[in-house]
Amino acid sequence: MPYTHVGAVTGANKGIGLAVVRQLALQYPKSALHKSDPESQGLLIYLTARDKSRGEAAVRSLYEEDAQLKKAKALKKDGGWADIKFHQLDIRDTMSIRGLAEYLRGEHGEGAVDFVVNNAGIAMDGFDNNVVKTTLECNYYGSLEATQDFLPLLKPNGRLINVSSIVGKLNKYSESIRSRFLNARSVEEVTALMEEFKAAVEAGKEKEQGWPSAAYAVSKAGMTAMTKVIAREEQDRGGKRLINACCPGYVNTDMSKHRGSKTPDQGAQTPVMLAIEEIGGASGEFWQNERVIEW
Repeated sequence: MPYTHVGAVTGANKGIGLAVVRQLALQYPKSALHKSDPESQGLLIYLTARDKSRGEAAVRSLYEEDAQLKKAKALKKDGGWADIKFHQLDIRDTMSIRGLAEYLRGEHGEGAVDFVVNNAGIAMDGFDNNVVKTTLECNYYGSLEATQDFLPLLKPNGRLINVSSIVGKLNKYSESIRSRFLNARSVEEVTALMEEFKAAVEAGKEKEQGWPSAAYAVSKAGMTAMTKVIAREEQDRGGKRLINACCPGYVNTDMSKHRGSKTPDQGAQTPVMLAIEEIGGASGEFWQNERVIEW
């Protein structure tokens, strides 16, 4: 079955990621993306997850149990515009990232994907060397590799959205570290900051050296900085792809231990907007509540 538009959402078997998939299917018919092509054959969304059985179960739940999708008749089986397929992806695994990239390239061709919403991430309890290394491996290094591998798959006007967090704001760092984040001009500079944080934690001197004792927060600061750098590189080479970071807010999910004040569908609104709506060509920004905010 042909599709005019193709997108992928990582870490989407539950929580915000699953809500992003649902809202993409619901909002696509009235979106700027759909309206951009009056001959549209619809949207194919790849729901990706680390665990195959959970990912496939999530797709089944959307097709068989989701009341919003059924009521709106959003899926093609009901006469709508969207289809959803599962593909395995673990962003901590280089071969898994490359496997999805090669699959998308083989199925749809180079430069044929409209958007990728990179939502996959972890939040661990406690704070020690292992927590820091594991968190950075997924949230920073895995997201960086996914961003670099998926970017060439995007259409010339495609979108890449990295789901970061407001806890990665720079108000808890020394002025020198904050300045280095804000003035980073290469991925290598951002990665150097992540490595310095790991070394500081290993030495037990992170606070002394100007870092917060917070693995998740630093990983998200790195994600936002990396996203801004890659967006600038895209612009410098004359590219038109829009690359942004966003915070979904404090959402009631497993990651927040269900303490969040937002529903997953509410948290999905900003990444969905960045994927399929008109945003005035904005790139390299940090967004929350559907607007650019100070990082």
